[in-house]
Amino acid sequence: MKTHRIFGIVLRYLFLFRHSFDRLSDAFYWPTMDLLLWGITSIYFRKYSQDGQMVTTMIISGILLWLIVWRGQYEISVNLLEDLWNKNLINIFASPISFYEWVSSFLILGIIKAILSFSYGAFIAFILYKVQIFTFGFGLLPIMFLLIMTGWWSGFIGAGIILRYGTKIQTVAWSLVTLLSPFSAIYYPLAILPQWAQKVALFVPTSYVFESARKVINQGYFDSRMFFVAFSLNVCYIILSIIYLRSSFNKALQRGLVKIG
Repeated sequence: MKTHRIFGIVLRYLFLFRHSFDRLSDAFYWPTMDLLLWGITSIYFRKYSQDGQMVTTMIISGILLWLIVWRGQYEISVNLLEDLWNKNLINIFASPISFYEWVSSFLILGIIKAILSFSYGAFIAFILYKVQIFTFGFGLLPIMFLLIMTGWWSGFIGAGIILRYGTKIQTVAWSLVTLLSPFSAIYYPLAILPQWAQKVALFVPTSYVFESARKVINQGYFDSRMFFVAFSLNVCYIILSIIYLRSSFNKALQRGLVKIG
């Protein structure tokens, strides 16, 4: 792989981001609305809790951390859709860029956009609710890394489905990762889920991540066991999702990349 070709693809999508109102609203408008709505809700919940500020912190931190998963997935599936809508995918692969350089550019974009959205959300959370998520220290870094990994493999699966079946099912670009959220225990302990849901959550990496995040926020303690379980699951899913994406990409090549949809 050549770094200059990866950089070129990343730069292309960054220019698109700067000039697209849709992309800017996804990065800033919707996170702001989520923080406003859920933040006000958490203030209401303070009346029924002995530690009201902790309730606000847990809800706001859940919103901020889920942004990382969302951005990792979004940059893969939606950027693919953008090229399919514009019938530009065939132009990209008429150049010397390889499949893995193309995929690598999406991973880098996911990291850049996740940092941007998370930092913006953390700033808004501090301004509105005095929640200082960065005070929880370096224990958040591995948590953020695990979350972006989940975003990657869910994005690969979504992109593979779109490449295989066309833009008529393009809704998976936005909805697929949301299927993980009920089993991820973003805003609540895993123990309150029904037994069947808890069994499903055992195979969802984000369930371990958010349980670990609550320990970091509440106790300042990072659970290394949960980290390794979530990391192992993410690695397995990333490998399987790349295999699926490559298979879908090969089928798209057989049909002609520009004719998908």
